[in-house]
Amino acid sequence: MRALHRTPVPSRYSVLRDAVHGDIYLTEEELRILDTPQMQRLRGVRQLGTAYLVYPSAQHSRFEHSIGVADMARRMIEAIHRNAEAEPATLLGIPEREARVIRMAALLHDCTHIPFGHGIEDQTGLFPRHDCAYRYEERFAQRHELGRVLAELGVLQEVKSVLLSAHDGGPRPAEAPTVPPYWCQILSDTIDADIFDYLKRDALFTGLHLYYDPRVISYFKVDRRSGHLFVDLSKHGMLREDILSEIVRVLEARYYFSERVYYHHAKVAAMALVAKAVELAVGSGALKEEHFYDATDATLLDALESAPVADPAVRARVRGLVARFRSRRLLKRACVFPLAQNRAVADELVRKYFAPGCLQARVALEQRIAKTVEMATGRRDLEIVFYCPRRSMQLKEAHLHVRWPGVDGVRPLSEFSTHAPRLRDLEESYRNLWKAYVFVSSEEPAVVRKVREVCALELPGTVNTYLPYGSDGADAI
Repeated sequence: MRALHRTPVPSRYSVLRDAVHGDIYLTEEELRILDTPQMQRLRGVRQLGTAYLVYPSAQHSRFEHSIGVADMARRMIEAIHRNAEAEPATLLGIPEREARVIRMAALLHDCTHIPFGHGIEDQTGLFPRHDCAYRYEERFAQRHELGRVLAELGVLQEVKSVLLSAHDGGPRPAEAPTVPPYWCQILSDTIDADIFDYLKRDALFTGLHLYYDPRVISYFKVDRRSGHLFVDLSKHGMLREDILSEIVRVLEARYYFSERVYYHHAKVAAMALVAKAVELAVGSGALKEEHFYDATDATLLDALESAPVADPAVRARVRGLVARFRSRRLLKRACVFPLAQNRAVADELVRKYFAPGCLQARVALEQRIAKTVEMATGRRDLEIVFYCPRRSMQLKEAHLHVRWPGVDGVRPLSEFSTHAPRLRDLEESYRNLWKAYVFVSSEEPAVVRKVREVCALELPGTVNTYLPYGSDGADAI
């Protein structure tokens, strides 16, 4: 059962000019949320983390992305409402009192992000993901202005419930109301307000010409019987292949961005520098997870440089890693283990070295490699970093609900993958982007070759496909 507030809806709007979507209209309540310190912090957290070291103009922040997602949610809600007016017997509209909560949740969906969060959380597993329950509880606490504003507006529990449900961040608090499925699906689904904004925004600021047709937004509906957001692929008993193609096009755009931006090897190498510095600072007790909650990209780097690490050698390593990052002296690839050539061992690598609680095993492996290479080459103080993304690659399966010709009700699109081979192939291609890396802080061919040799012994069964100095180990000319 829905538990909806009855606070009067404000009628005043302010207009904001956005480089991606043009004019965006925000209510006075939404502006109050944006003006809190907890939201203003996001101006200093880059949307694409370290990607600006590869694409120099990728300087856009999670602040403007949050505004864009709220606007995309508004457009989806308007489309849902128009469609419901045409089919009131089977479709639901979204009244303004509900739209108000959904837009606020959209605005706040990234408020728990820490600087370089995906690299620190998803790749190293050093902290839980930003969308876990306790992180939202922390941001919405009454000691913060954001929590007080949401409480004054009467939407605190509903917004919290939407975000926890949308991001599967854990059980909702007992006092939080149950919300309809579509409230969450507008923000977190295979195709949602989030992806509609970041694909266009990331395209603009990386200069990549990869787009989707914005008309796809107009296809969204809400099923009255189940409460699910869905896209209607049926018309006169026939499959709407044009709409299915638009859905696949959005997912194709996400794949190409993942290939060219999100998992670009230089972006990953840069993130490995930051992640290792954070790992050392946190492991020494000089920094704690809560120190990251109010940080920006810039203040985190400053905090790492000045972290009161007791061990002089560890302190020098942290500062050296940050110095390399600031001057873009990235770690170099020694080994690359793509999924396609390492299917038999990929899950074991993640289980042994990247699952929660495996940090010490990974650190020990890196130290053994560094020590063996030092003994063979005489190169001291080498940084060896073993790094990989989660096996899931943050892949959203095709859970978007659709109405399929001849099928009663609405069902997840993934159930019809045999009828949409492009979708099935795309999901497999996305999984194949996964790679594990061994990075080293040296460009000397002899050092890199030795790292490869040691890794072959330390990581039996792995297949390294990266041979920068020739397949026979000789220096490339």
